[in-house]
Amino acid sequence: MADTLNTTIAPDFANWSCPLPLRDHPRVVMGHGGGGVMSAELVENLFLPAFGGAPAGGLGDSAVLGIGGARLAFSTDSYVVRPLFFPGGCIGDLAVNGTVNDLAMSGATAAYLSCAVILEEGVETSVVGRVAQAMGDAARAAGVEIVTGDTKVVESGHGDGIYINTAGIGLVPPGVGIGPHRARPGDVVIVSGGIGLHGVAIMSMREGLEFGVEVASDSAPLGGLVRDLLAAAPGVHALRDPTRGGLAASVNEIAAASGTGVVLREGDIPVPPEVANACSVLGLDPLYVANEGKLVAFVARADAEAALAALRAHPLGADAAVIGECVADHPGMVVARTPFGGTRVVDLPIGEQLPRIC
Repeated sequence: MADTLNTTIAPDFANWSCPLPLRDHPRVVMGHGGGGVMSAELVENLFLPAFGGAPAGGLGDSAVLGIGGARLAFSTDSYVVRPLFFPGGCIGDLAVNGTVNDLAMSGATAAYLSCAVILEEGVETSVVGRVAQAMGDAARAAGVEIVTGDTKVVESGHGDGIYINTAGIGLVPPGVGIGPHRARPGDVVIVSGGIGLHGVAIMSMREGLEFGVEVASDSAPLGGLVRDLLAAAPGVHALRDPTRGGLAASVNEIAAASGTGVVLREGDIPVPPEVANACSVLGLDPLYVANEGKLVAFVARADAEAALAALRAHPLGADAAVIGECVADHPGMVVARTPFGGTRVVDLPIGEQLPRIC
């Protein structure tokens, strides 16, 4: 998930306060990049004070900027996934789809991308060529142009072959106003399909695990799906693509930003059998496993049926499901009702179950 920052006020280092776990970690650890509590604390207690504080609209997948009467969404993200190639995609198409999707979560239609590539000395040029071709193919499929970029090379042993940064600009249509702070009690929570596929696909390749069937990443551009959703359901209040930290992290971020409680119905959350089996074997919770081609939508109840129908009519939303609702109780907290009648708190993850998944 990409965070956008404001740079106007000089930091006052004397008045810093650093909550745990930053106090316990004088050096960066892998958990700081996992999209959970540790990532949030790193941004909120180190970067934001240095950069002048959070923007007025808060932190999101992209910043929405008013320029010359138009509203532009602007986002950036970096990709350090290992391995470079995995079932369902590679770092190249992932870098394009990820930034296109970050823009789409603001309701924007992506138009232009930048591409900065950091190459490790010794990586085969044929590998670089495959990644570049995948990026080009993904950009054409998403209807965006890669218009600027940069290339750097680092010494052997100082990278994993290829790292990529992409930034993107898109146009937000008039009348569209989406943001995590807009969710409200009564909203229906919808997910566009089965969760956890990307994280399990990466893990199976990285660790050489087999689960009886190949698990492929769900990496895909969601711009078209979002356009269809907004056309059918103007009452969409918030959107997130649940990447790092999975569905749990995305729903927690929206609950915190809006000050609403969220109740999920655990039995209604679509978890593909291969993901459920892998998570059962490895002791993982599917709610925290990363996705790269799914969205979660918070929609006014009056528009929920239309939103669900629009999602299911699109190939990328065929398995969409209503999984919960926003409530006035326990503001900022997410709970799940289990199929056995119990209730459990779904916290923001501390770090990441599966590091380096994007």
